[in-house]
Amino acid sequence: MTSNQKQNGSIIAIITMMFLYAMISFVTNLGAPIGVIWKNQPEIGGSNVLGILGNFMNFFAYLFMGIPAGKMLTKVGYKRTALIGIAVGFIGVLIQFLSGFSGGIPGFCIYLFGAFISGFSVCILNTVVNPMLNLLGGGGNRGNQLNLIGGTLNSLSGTMTPMLVGALIGTVTASTQMADVNLVMYIAMTVFAGAFIALLFIPIQDPEMGKVTAETKFEHSPWSFRHCLLGVIAIFVYVGVEVGIPGGLNFYLSDTSANGAWVNPDAVLNAATIGGAVAAMYWLLMLVGRMIASAIGGKVSSRQMMLCTTFIGMILILAAILTPKSVTATMPLVKILEGSVEMTTVPMSALLLVICGLCTSVMWASIFNLATEGLGKYTAQASGIFMMMVVGGGVLPVVQNFFADIMGYMPSYFVYFVGMAYMFYYALIGCKNVNKDIPVD
Repeated sequence: MTSNQKQNGSIIAIITMMFLYAMISFVTNLGAPIGVIWKNQPEIGGSNVLGILGNFMNFFAYLFMGIPAGKMLTKVGYKRTALIGIAVGFIGVLIQFLSGFSGGIPGFCIYLFGAFISGFSVCILNTVVNPMLNLLGGGGNRGNQLNLIGGTLNSLSGTMTPMLVGALIGTVTASTQMADVNLVMYIAMTVFAGAFIALLFIPIQDPEMGKVTAETKFEHSPWSFRHCLLGVIAIFVYVGVEVGIPGGLNFYLSDTSANGAWVNPDAVLNAATIGGAVAAMYWLLMLVGRMIASAIGGKVSSRQMMLCTTFIGMILILAAILTPKSVTATMPLVKILEGSVEMTTVPMSALLLVICGLCTSVMWASIFNLATEGLGKYTAQASGIFMMMVVGGGVLPVVQNFFADIMGYMPSYFVYFVGMAYMFYYALIGCKNVNKDIPVD
């Protein structure tokens, strides 16, 4: 193979990985907006808990696949792991697509199974995409640059998903079906199929793997470090807070019953469109927050970032809980299908929760840095545990929506307030390494 052919192959592989980076958030963020459709089916009866179960199943898969995905990477290599993840993703989306042909409880069960399979795919791709882009970039600054670009696409895709689904379904009624969002399923399956074919024919050389693991003795584990243990809990809580805030907001704004966001529900047109667009603004602010954090990261420590953002996050959530829905604010509404932007009036609580996206944007990296500091050879094991704890993105939204069914949407946000409070505690006290006597070389 000539050098030009290798270079062209690498470019195609990089572009493919970028698309997969975007697909991770695209597939993940389908849970809440599609859940709006299912919860309004007559058989589901408007239950928020049942509506958010698709999101739960997607994240629940991490609990089973977090560590095996890492082992798969070392056993079959980067390329085969990526191909397996892509194939599983196509199957998961296909099953969700097919659920629309059944309807009712059988269709809902098929949808949940598809969401679970998709979760396996997203977990595998999360494990392989970052190191694979670093490998394709040759490591160093170039590899890091590719990962930053991929992260940007990931955030943009996460922004577009609820916006696109909301625009497709408009206002949800009992007659709204999965078929109304077939476009997003077609997009997902096309990207997965195209990525699989492209990657299949691209030669990728795996780096040396496994030598350190084979020669290193592990007398302890990451669980032996108090700050790592508390950090694992913080990761679990963080993913739940990050995903749950916009997910619950989408449900709140899409609900045209008396329990929803609107003082006069009958006067609201395209409630689901508004819900999806407002939730998308949260993800957009996460992108902005990551850009700001990247710019100041060399001067501000992870601990300082966590203390500041979790404190502000607590204030925003508490204010959202206490502000009545009759108090409103104006926000831009992006109409993605029409390609236009218009201003819309929403409850002030919605705006306060959207701003939380700036806060949650820096938390994953900050918690990871604090929790792995001083772990040495145990860092890789801790990374696998952190991947499993992504399951929090499924658990906390279910807990919040359980309370939403009992006490209403905004009061149920106390779940995320408590989550923010725990992360503030972790940054203040819990992140201190009190086990420095354990050898990590």
